[in-house]
Amino acid sequence: MDPLLLVGLFVILFAVLTLLKAVRIVPQARARNVERLGRYHRTLKPGLNFVIPYIDRVYPMIDLREQVVSFRPQPVITEDNLVVEIDTVLYFQVTDPRAAAYEIANYITGVEQLTVTTLRNVVGSMDLEKTLTSRDTINSQLRGVLDEATGKWGLRVNRVEIKAIDPPKTIKDAMEKQMRAERDKRAAILNAEGQRQSQILTAEGDKQSRILRAEGQRTAAILEAEGQSRAIDQVFQAVHRNDPDPKLLAYQYLQVLPQLAQGDGNTFWVIPSEVTSALQGVSKAFTEALPRSAATREEVPESSAAEEEAAKAAEAAAEAVADAQEAESPNGPRQITQRVDEPSPFPDLDLDKKPSEAER
Repeated sequence: MDPLLLVGLFVILFAVLTLLKAVRIVPQARARNVERLGRYHRTLKPGLNFVIPYIDRVYPMIDLREQVVSFRPQPVITEDNLVVEIDTVLYFQVTDPRAAAYEIANYITGVEQLTVTTLRNVVGSMDLEKTLTSRDTINSQLRGVLDEATGKWGLRVNRVEIKAIDPPKTIKDAMEKQMRAERDKRAAILNAEGQRQSQILTAEGDKQSRILRAEGQRTAAILEAEGQSRAIDQVFQAVHRNDPDPKLLAYQYLQVLPQLAQGDGNTFWVIPSEVTSALQGVSKAFTEALPRSAATREEVPESSAAEEEAAKAAEAAAEAVADAQEAESPNGPRQITQRVDEPSPFPDLDLDKKPSEAER
């Protein structure tokens, strides 16, 4: 092969490589530092950039987007001498590529170590209970310290989050027992409160029920009394409006007399003194001549009418006395006691005796 051809090919290849080295394309949200002859020259911006090959040295890209770094759990001693494992998450962003490259060798490691030391300083002034319930306070203190310390490194710490706080297993068991006891206590309190409310509501219901029942009974009694009052008033008005004869009342009294003998347990009963007066009135009523209408006087003679009425009166009186002296019951014969100081209730009645002409 011709040596001139080889030289030409070598020159062309060198020119192509030189051109490729002179052109640098930087993606968006990235940055690259350039050193010229070993000294920082400039930072390449996103887009097409040109450098001098073999003189300018282009460093690796630096990501300018917000980055999330999760650090492994770190042992931290609290104020009450308990060792807890704290896992943190850091959100930061590179704002100055030059400072991030020349102010610190490895900013990720620097941020991690700074987070651990700051976390131990903050948590060391808190007890376990406060540490578990003060995550926002710890986050704000960590962010303030890290943002101030990493400012000269060209970093901006946006936020710091505590992902987990793990106390020792014995402390976990004790906390679980405490929480279980607290829950049992709240459950017992709620159960007692529920029972109290239930008893109160039940008592209120019983009270209302008794009140309503008493009001119903009172209303019923009032209505019943009003009904009885109206009934008595109507009977009273009816009696006085019809103006009954004493003989009718005596006859009604006599009709009640057989009821005194009713009942299986009656072996002895007393006839009141008023009965004799009633019987005398009935006897007198049926033996006296009653007024009759003209039609009655025309159809029936006076003598035969008087005899018929006397016979009916005698029969009614005999039946009343027979009912009162009715024979034996299962408990023995019934007895009728009559006052000896009163005359016979039927002085003018005799079944075999006929009325005289005067009585007619």
